[in-house]
Amino acid sequence: MKSLAIFILGLVLGSFANVVIYRLPRGESLLFPPSRCPYCGHPIRPWDNLPLLSYFLLRGKCRDCGGAISWRYPLVELLAGILLLASYLRYGISLHLLGASVFSLLLLMIFFIDLEHRIIPNLLTYPGIVLGLALSAANGRLPNALAASLGAGLFFLLVILASRGGMGLGDAKLGAMMGAFLGWPSIAVALVISFVLGGAAGALLVLLKLRSRKDVIPFGPALALGGMVALLWGEPLLRWYL
Repeated sequence: MKSLAIFILGLVLGSFANVVIYRLPRGESLLFPPSRCPYCGHPIRPWDNLPLLSYFLLRGKCRDCGGAISWRYPLVELLAGILLLASYLRYGISLHLLGASVFSLLLLMIFFIDLEHRIIPNLLTYPGIVLGLALSAANGRLPNALAASLGAGLFFLLVILASRGGMGLGDAKLGAMMGAFLGWPSIAVALVISFVLGGAAGALLVLLKLRSRKDVIPFGPALALGGMVALLWGEPLLRWYL
């Protein structure tokens, strides 16, 4: 029953994450007005706003105008539910679970925002750094987390300088946020996985001629994936590697 409750909570939080993903890059308020159809502007009824279920009950269309509802909405809700459940199974009911839940939801929102808009909002990374350090302090890991946060941020600044703009400052801020939550050595696991995934994805897109070598490919999604893997399996992966 606890697992089911955690999963449902994740679905609900995923519904709010969808609001952030849509509105934050557009400079809109996250609270007002209430959820509405992006096509006809009609407010969404409470019974049409049930996480995951409503999408399938409405067959992916607005009840009023028939406009298509993006597949991203149920996907984000489902992923949020899975991530919170996985965090619960990994950490149990603890302060670590709170940190893992906050971290995974931040990464989920950043993944989809950067994928679509090629930006990593400061309104997510700055509070994320503060929250990560605060939660690490509560777990007695502040020196470790602070060192990992500063180290990851400085690492990306060096990469930005070396690549002459090949990466943005948003990546450095995201790296610092990841370090604040993960600490050392999990942040190293996250960065290695991120660069492997980012390089493989970029090469595949160029090979399939979906992107050219001159196109900008957002690195935030790869960082988010690396952070999620390190959060849930960082220590076992590190022990296996060593």
